[in-house]
Formats: sequence, C-alpha cells, structure tokens
Amino acid sequence: MNGIALTLDALRDGERRLALDLASAADRHRAEHEVHHVATVLAQWSEEHCRRLAEAARAHGTPPAEGPGTGSVPTGPPPTPLPRTAGAAGDPPDPGLLLLADLRALHLGAAGNSLHWEMLTQAAHATRDRPLLELTSFCHPRTLRQMRWTESMVENLSAQLLTSV
Repeated sequence: MNGIALTLDALRDGERRLALDLASAADRHRAEHEVHHVATVLAQWSEEHCRRLAEAARAHGTPPAEGPGTGSVPTGPPPTPLPRTAGAAGDPPDPGLLLLADLRALHLGAAGNSLHWEMLTQAAHATRDRPLLELTSFCHPRTLRQMRWTESMVENLSAQLLTSV
C-alpha cells in the first residue's frame, strides 16, 4: 500500500471516529440546542467525507478496509476521563465540564483530520491527481469549519463554565 492509500485509510478512520464523537456529543448535550444541532450537521459532514474517502481509496486501488471507517466502532485511545465536580465519587460528571471536555476532544479530532487533509492536498498537487485535489478541496474546508466551531464554542463557554463549578 502506498502513502496516499495509507493516508486515505487513516483519514477515513479519523472521519468515522469524529462522526461518531460528534453524534455522541449531540446526543449527550441535547439541552444545549446549538451544540445538539450543529454537532449533528457536522457529524453528517464527516460521514459524507467517509463515503468520499472510500470512493477515493477504490480509485487508488485500495478497497475499503474492514473495521474502522466502514461503520464499525473505531478502535483508538481510550476516551478522556469524564470531569467530575468536587462531590462524592459516585456523583455524575458536571455537565458544563463534560461539554468543555467533549468540545476539546472534538477539536483535537478535527485537527488531526485537518493535517491528513493537508497531506493529501500536497500529494494531489505533487502527483497532479485532479480527483484527489477535488476531494481535498471539498472536504478540508469543512474540517476547518468543524475546528472553528469547536474553538468558538470553547471561547464562548469557558469563562462561565470554568468559574461556576
């Protein structure tokens, strides 16, 4: 498998993981309407990226791999422990801190994907691969938008959530 195919696979795994994480965050934070609705749309974007990446992998002679990126739950590092309030060990996580932790994890996932998109963009330029460049030109700006949204949410919520705990 060449470097482009490996990067396509890694990015498809990252996009699938991000789609699942966005959908989980949307469900977990239903009371936060903006988070719920925007995260749901952003999850759909990552799902679409996965489909397009699978097509690109086929075009590069690599059939979509079994496992992560094909609809199964991805493997990867364990999730960050949930933040807790200063109560008993059995207390549920503080919703505000949980929201910030989720936004942080979503941002980091999108940032990792963004780096893979940039790598593919450079490879597409170097190989003059127009379909790959079209793929990255469509998907990477959306990934950057996912990052901007998570960063904006953290900026807007941090002061209140961190000082009210």
